[in-house]
Amino acid sequence: MSGHAGVRAAGTFRVTISASARSARGAAGDPTLATLRKRFRGDLSGVSRGWMLSVMGTLDGSAAYVALEIVQGTLAGRRGSFALQHAGTLDRGKATLRVQVVPDSGTDGLTGITGSMRIEVRRLRHSYVFDYALPRTGGPPGGSQRRGRGGTRQAVRPGQSRIPSPS
Repeated sequence: MSGHAGVRAAGTFRVTISASARSARGAAGDPTLATLRKRFRGDLSGVSRGWMLSVMGTLDGSAAYVALEIVQGTLAGRRGSFALQHAGTLDRGKATLRVQVVPDSGTDGLTGITGSMRIEVRRLRHSYVFDYALPRTGGPPGGSQRRGRGGTRQAVRPGQSRIPSPS
């Protein structure tokens, strides 16, 4: 995280998970696709939408999931969006989870954001601790900017492709 200071944000969030037509408790090895919607409160204030793919193990307490979510909100007085990537495993009751900002996914005031998030669930209440860094200016770390054809800066919003169309 060179060139900018790391900061810790904390708060709570509410999540709504809507499973696809398959049951959320499908047979072992049978993947379940679900959509996520969150409302963040605290140092990060905003909403997110995402998609989760999970699979159950043959033993109780064993499962795994991956997810992508787009967060839109305000962090440290800066408004914008960024994407989070989740990878979680439950191995006979022992949980591991990694949630990271997708590189170069930040937009507007959150352009250049990097970091990782820890999620805790206690008594059905979700909380987060977000260790992140933002460049001191509005651009990506190192002062580089994404350039399009002809050298013009291109704004890319969540849901848009960053791959240029063929000429």
